[in-house]
Amino acid sequence: MSGTKNGKKLRITVDHNLDETVIKKIAVDAEVAGKDAKGKIDFAGLRAGGFIKQRQKDKFTVRLNCPGGRMTIEKLKTVAKAAEKFGDKFVHFSVRQSLEIPTVDYHDFNELTDMLGSVEQKIASCGPRVRVPTACGGCEYNPNGIVDTQSMAQTITDMFFGRRTPHKFKISLSACPHDCIHSTGTDLGLQGAIFPKWDVEKCTGCTICSSACTEDAIESDKKTGQPIFDASQCIYCDDCVRACPTMAWEAEERGYMVRVGGHGGRHPAFGTAVANFLSDDETLKVIDGTITWYQQKGESHGRIRLGNLLLKEGMMASYMEMLKATIGDAKLEKNPALPRLIVTNPKGEKKNGK
Repeated sequence: MSGTKNGKKLRITVDHNLDETVIKKIAVDAEVAGKDAKGKIDFAGLRAGGFIKQRQKDKFTVRLNCPGGRMTIEKLKTVAKAAEKFGDKFVHFSVRQSLEIPTVDYHDFNELTDMLGSVEQKIASCGPRVRVPTACGGCEYNPNGIVDTQSMAQTITDMFFGRRTPHKFKISLSACPHDCIHSTGTDLGLQGAIFPKWDVEKCTGCTICSSACTEDAIESDKKTGQPIFDASQCIYCDDCVRACPTMAWEAEERGYMVRVGGHGGRHPAFGTAVANFLSDDETLKVIDGTITWYQQKGESHGRIRLGNLLLKEGMMASYMEMLKATIGDAKLEKNPALPRLIVTNPKGEKKNGK
């Protein structure tokens, strides 16, 4: 972005690892320092770079890139100083874990971004592209955590953030079936999961595992105390493994459950499970494949969310074929359900995919 303020050049470049088709310098010919300099700001371009126009004249909210909702203390201190200098009396924590600095005058963009850049704090993006992923705390300190969602959130940001898509594309990561980050409600939801395996030789028949399982997946034999496992009731939570004092239960498979097609908005939808127990590498391949498939198949449908695209005839089958070609079919759901639209207009329900 270029312009003048008291004779000085104003230079803002929207460049945050966005797809090369949207990496542009945005020219500004705006009212700057006096009556004689009036023009237009490309608000759409600024929004794509994380500078969101407010209702107040010349004021913007600056959205920061916070993968998994995590920020180092060093960065946080600098952000606080920047917000105090260039913003108002508060910052805003968005519903998707981004820290936002409201009420920034666009004349101050240079100084603000320079200040944030001193601690390598990046600006986030908006619009039809891959957004910064949200994530729970993961397995570093959460006793329920099955997978390292924080590390994966950073990797996803490094690899995919800013890639152009037909509509916004959101990724969320939950470390366990408590699903605090709501993996069912994002375009691509990842949830940590384990499938338990029982070793009869290590089992003492203490019945602790059946008490720990709140899903009725494990009952204790009345004579021996040994577990009777019903896999159809298991939600892959790891409770039996963590509870067993003799380590008779262990994780036979561990990884990510993948859900696709969820989203919020005016016509929200629940995502559907398409794969289980994927390794980190397999998960990254699925993300890459999903984005590419979405770009290709959604191109002729205009501004459409992934879930609504999957509801169109033949699209779910096409998507599953892509997954099969990407990671094989051993870990794929055999007959996945379609994403499910949530009725928000009960007097006249919209048809799927419309």
